[in-house]
Amino acid sequence: MAKSIAVLGLGKFGMSLVRSLNEMGADVMAVDKVETYVQEIASYCSAAICADLANEEDLNKLGLKEMDIVVCAMGESLEASILSVAVAKEQGVPLIVAKSSSARMSSILRKVGANRVIMPEEYAGARSAAMLVSESVLDYFELGSRLSMIEMVPLNEWIGKSMAELNIRNKYQMTIVAGKDEKGEWMPMDPEQPLQEKMKLLAVVDRKNLGMLKNQ
Repeated sequence: MAKSIAVLGLGKFGMSLVRSLNEMGADVMAVDKVETYVQEIASYCSAAICADLANEEDLNKLGLKEMDIVVCAMGESLEASILSVAVAKEQGVPLIVAKSSSARMSSILRKVGANRVIMPEEYAGARSAAMLVSESVLDYFELGSRLSMIEMVPLNEWIGKSMAELNIRNKYQMTIVAGKDEKGEWMPMDPEQPLQEKMKLLAVVDRKNLGMLKNQ
């Protein structure tokens, strides 16, 4: 089942994040107070809503409690960011991610309930999207219009099984090219080698299949 993700704030980062999450198969709700931004992104999400994110009443009407993840992408507005994080926390959202524009703002957002804080003008929305749709993805690099290279940990269902046994290449359209050994060195992977819980893997995957890389 696709993750439901609310992106609050549609600046450059928020717009990029919504498009990338949509491409990766997530169920996205996009929110901003600027109607033209909402109209622009509407075709990339299941719900596009015009709301004042600095208004508690508007935030409560969004139904954030139904979301798996809420991303507060208003890095320039401390007031809206604090309020959005606080409301999402009150409504029991499992994962709250907040964009920040400074170390001080990051500290404040963590104190009011953000599980993760990112400072991403240079941190691409696509990279953030990859790590939101899959808790197994640790890092992400685009290789072109379709392929991506990811660093990840094995899914729970992979533990103790080999790549050959799991048929990873056909099931996920993904090729695992290396694994990190106990010394922290990347080494070629044996297709018959059982995957271990704390092992780190380097893989090339079709970006549209990133949403499949989640624990059941």
